Amino acid sequence: MRSLPRQRWMLVETDHAAAELLAKEARLPLVLAELLVARGITHASEAYAFLNPETSQLNDPFLMLGMTAAVARLERAIVDREPVLLYGDYDVDGTTAVVLLKTAIEMLGGEARFHVPHRLREGYGLQSSVLEAAHAEGVRLVITVDTGMRAFAEAETAQRLGLDLIITDHHLTKADDTVPAALAILNPNQPGCCYPEKSLCGAAIALKLAQAVLERRNPVRTREKTLPSFLKMAAIATIADAVPLQGENRVIAALGLRELRRPAGAGLRALFAAAALDPAARQISGFDVAFRLAPRINAAGRMDVASEVIELFSTRDSHRATELAAKLERLNRERRDAEASALTVIEKRLASDTELVSARLLVIDGEGWHRGVIGILASRVVERSARPAIVVSVEDGVAHGSGRSVDGFQLLKAIESCADLFTRFGGHAFAIGFAMPAEALPELKRRLRLYADEHLAARQPERLLRIHAELPLDRITPVLAGWLRKLEPLGHGNPEPMFVARRARLVAAPRIMKERHIRLELAQESTSPIVSGASGAIRAVGWDLAGRVAELALKAGSLIDVVYRIRENDHPEFGGLEVEIAGIQIAGA
Repeated sequence: MRSLPRQRWMLVETDHAAAELLAKEARLPLVLAELLVARGITHASEAYAFLNPETSQLNDPFLMLGMTAAVARLERAIVDREPVLLYGDYDVDGTTAVVLLKTAIEMLGGEARFHVPHRLREGYGLQSSVLEAAHAEGVRLVITVDTGMRAFAEAETAQRLGLDLIITDHHLTKADDTVPAALAILNPNQPGCCYPEKSLCGAAIALKLAQAVLERRNPVRTREKTLPSFLKMAAIATIADAVPLQGENRVIAALGLRELRRPAGAGLRALFAAAALDPAARQISGFDVAFRLAPRINAAGRMDVASEVIELFSTRDSHRATELAAKLERLNRERRDAEASALTVIEKRLASDTELVSARLLVIDGEGWHRGVIGILASRVVERSARPAIVVSVEDGVAHGSGRSVDGFQLLKAIESCADLFTRFGGHAFAIGFAMPAEALPELKRRLRLYADEHLAARQPERLLRIHAELPLDRITPVLAGWLRKLEPLGHGNPEPMFVARRARLVAAPRIMKERHIRLELAQESTSPIVSGASGAIRAVGWDLAGRVAELALKAGSLIDVVYRIRENDHPEFGGLEVEIAGIQIAGA
């Protein structure tokens, strides 16, 4: 049985008076009002806007610093029939951003070329060699998407060649707030930008540029037809890139998911079929995007050539789309196999390596691990260890690393303290990547160990369970589940509600599944009457909790406190409401 990090339960503080007032004014269930107040929503009008996203809630793109100059230059290129080079990234965010801008430019009669670097042969970011080749082919305008904020040398190359460079990116600027020299930079995080939504993903910034240039041509058609269609791609990227699903991001994700009910393009239809998703039978959810669509799109950049994603979403040939979607499916299977093989080695090392057992920040390297999966591996290590983790693939004397962090520890700052060791690095506060000479890896480990000892000294590895509200099991009804669905899409910044039920009784002995998981039948010990629509008992499932059940010696009749999420099982034989258990302890412990 797999051991999990220690859990710490934390009930999020709620202003109960504000929640009761909001529930009354907005006519909402109290528990939903509590969840909204915890998100900073205290007035009925705010609650309505949050629960009912509309295109009118999208911000004016011209509020973004650099937008006026970017639109003017792009319009001139379209009118003059200049070829425009779109320079993307190889993940979901970067490829969908290219698709959005390419489509917009071609709709307006322009010519759009694109380049997405090969992850293994070229690596991340803008490359001077590509700029030089583009210039030789007659390109005079280059627009980066989801990349460029650290491309100082490449921006100088563009200036030397006479290329106009527009950078659209969402990655953080350097610590000293300097930015590359470019005709325009579109990034809400750059100094001096007053754009209200600071956490747009790369494709969403590309969407804002597309929206701005399209609305100048035909504002009514753009708002009523084109923009809703573009939101499909932007929603996939917004969810896949794990940006906070608040504010404008929430509007993009929610409206885009709604539009995905009607996938018009051959590429989207083929991708849905490959992922066994039928939007006609069931609405596409944020979970579907994050765990079924995004991995298949990402597989191209991780395992092969990401440019085929752009072809998939651009082609009108259904046969070609089916071929490309089938290739993504095959690459995704290869990605899973490579990930599983490396993870087996990592888990053995975590269990036996004394340095790793005691380390506050994990740096785990392996020879020849596929570089396309090291980011996923880092995420898996964080899940299992509750510690920041960097996974490094070493090949031909070069070490490529990808890291993920935990709440409260900015991994980007940690690697910035070792900047002299890298040939290139970048990322976000909680997700980083780098390349470096393999011979410098021991020095990197030494410095990061000292950094972590200083900044994580008071912290013990633990999995924090944030509980958003108390909700006895006998208060779960289909009506309440319907209300809670209005919080979707869920994700970073808009977390799935986690509830706690006190004094739940095991109706029957726990069932162990595959030696790791559990299935329980629970009933709420309660002196209050059962809510209309609720059942006397409810099914529960818990992943990787078999060891916890054995530790607590649970049996029929045991009284427990459970932290859980509400689930709707659509199985034809035993479907209905159930709960997914995240934590268990003896009642009152």
